[in-house]
Amino acid sequence: MGLFITFEGIEGSGKTTQIRMAGGYLKKRGVPFVLTGEPGGTPVGTELRKILLDKTSLALSCRTELLLFAADRAQHVEEVIGPSLENGEVVLCDRFSDATVAYQGYGRKQDIEPIQAICDFASQSLISDMTLLFDISADKGLDRVINRARGMGNVPLEDRFEKEHLKFHETIRKGYLALAKENPGRFRIIDSSQDIDAVHREVCIHLEGLIERRGYAVQ
Repeated sequence: MGLFITFEGIEGSGKTTQIRMAGGYLKKRGVPFVLTGEPGGTPVGTELRKILLDKTSLALSCRTELLLFAADRAQHVEEVIGPSLENGEVVLCDRFSDATVAYQGYGRKQDIEPIQAICDFASQSLISDMTLLFDISADKGLDRVINRARGMGNVPLEDRFEKEHLKFHETIRKGYLALAKENPGRFRIIDSSQDIDAVHREVCIHLEGLIERRGYAVQ
């Protein structure tokens, strides 16, 4: 079996940049890997992503939103993550079940226990070998999002979640930190308010330790 590593964090935490850089790190060292993410890691997921992150803000109920994310994950595990792990590859995934608990549970104020049960069903009980949590204050994260949008020509914020109010993102951050506290053996918290290169160095330290312990030949 391969290794499953998830990248989590609130909007503007830099996790998407860091997962790409992590892929480059593994490539240089000759480690077989797959770079993927949710929602949208499959053709089915791409269609679901259009609904979930629609810029026109479709009126989804909290339960509908939750179940659509679960459907995306079920297809993702079946089609991409599971087979890649069976092939012995390192799977780097931008968001997974922790994101659903943080956003749809803590953020939307829904009961955590049934959400975890839904995530368990959709993921076939798959749990990451390591979760890197890119932690940053909600105000700094959203400032990054806004500055990024302005840098692209004053385009609207990217999706429905980036347009949520500050308190929503503060609640999600607290949810992520609560999950990390509950699962200290799996989570690695990284201060993502640092510059990009400093964060990347910390990511590489965690990756290198894990892949060496699991017997991957690192060049």
